[in-house]
Amino acid sequence: MPYPTLHKSALATIIAGFLSLSLLHAQPPRQQRPIELTPEDTAAFMHAPEGFDKERETTKKGHVDSLYYDSKTVGSKRRLFVYTPPGYSPKKRYPVLYLLHGIGGTEKEWFRGTHPQAILDNLAADKKMVPMIVVFPNGRAMVNDADTGNIFAPEKIQAFANFENDLLKDVIPFIESKYPVLADRDHRAIAGLSMGGGQSLNFGLCNLDHFAWIGGFSSAPNTKAPEQLLPDPAKARTGLKFLYISCGTKDRLIGITQGVHRYLKQNNVPHLYHIEPDGLHDFRMWSNDLYHFAQYVFK
Repeated sequence: MPYPTLHKSALATIIAGFLSLSLLHAQPPRQQRPIELTPEDTAAFMHAPEGFDKERETTKKGHVDSLYYDSKTVGSKRRLFVYTPPGYSPKKRYPVLYLLHGIGGTEKEWFRGTHPQAILDNLAADKKMVPMIVVFPNGRAMVNDADTGNIFAPEKIQAFANFENDLLKDVIPFIESKYPVLADRDHRAIAGLSMGGGQSLNFGLCNLDHFAWIGGFSSAPNTKAPEQLLPDPAKARTGLKFLYISCGTKDRLIGITQGVHRYLKQNNVPHLYHIEPDGLHDFRMWSNDLYHFAQYVFK
């Protein structure tokens, strides 16, 4: 079934939310929505250790491929990056993490903002992570999927919603045809930052037949209302292997993550809730999220 077109009022809400985020440091405090923390809004663990995201000379390295796939959803060839772990062998089979970017980025954003391959290589070397393939797609499912022009344009917001079809019908089948992956929900994870965090919750929780491991990092205003994400909490309780949601205490979008957490708690849906002290809407936060999330999945 095609992904439904967003109503104009929903688009307006999403765009307004992102615009408010882009203006955080330009507005006086009285014009900003106040952050309201509760006793539950605490860190689940310490921040990652110093150097966790830096390349080590003595550590075995994974590899990053740049590939193009045919997107029937969009009607064009689209690029993605694929990380294969140290010691990768086509004779082995691997679980897969689909890692999504934010509204202002493309498949390159994780590599521009941090060093995901170093984070993953180091975790593998320390035996803290199950060897996995990580896919970095472009979550803006449209012919001109560049992060140029007005990134808040309605058609570009809609393209992020349309990516659900592209991911399920084009990206996943492509990866499973090119790499020796374990092609079932128990070995498939999805996570992302900001807009990609919202996509991960939307696509993951609404497609539990495809994903058992889900992470929303600083999830943005595109995130569906909790009741829409999980209309059947009982199904989530039995279907989820791991659900991780996080945000920073200084991120103006924290209310979205708080709302999802409250709903999950009220409905007894197991999840890991991490609120980073002094955390902002930036890659210091998201690098830390990847470091921790990667240690939980596929175990």
